[in-house]
Amino acid sequence: QEQLVESGGGSVQAGGSLRLSCAASGYNYSSYCMGWFRQFPGKEREGVAIIDSDASTTYADSVKGRFTISKDNAQNTLFLQMNSLKPEDTAMYYCAAHEYLCGLSSVTIPTYRGQGTQVTVSS
Repeated sequence: QEQLVESGGGSVQAGGSLRLSCAASGYNYSSYCMGWFRQFPGKEREGVAIIDSDASTTYADSVKGRFTISKDNAQNTLFLQMNSLKPEDTAMYYCAAHEYLCGLSSVTIPTYRGQGTQVTVSS
């Protein structure tokens, strides 16, 4: 059974860092577009970062220069290193995999997604 499990969320002060991990199982995701999206309370999902099967990456303007997405195909694990965190980064973060499309919009309607991990940044 295909499964994505996130970890690494938590509470941090502004300017701090967190590293999210996503363990994928049940399928070889190396050919998928992988990424992260976040959801703010009462608002739509926002694509944060994606990494394609050729390791090319794209970031939302709001996180560019602060977040880094990477993956370990051998371990079927996706990462999101988040530095210089801001209170406006507070959201539920989801790991996502899309079988056919690769973009910041399509990652918000993925083929598979995890259960989410909360990130809270205090000022």
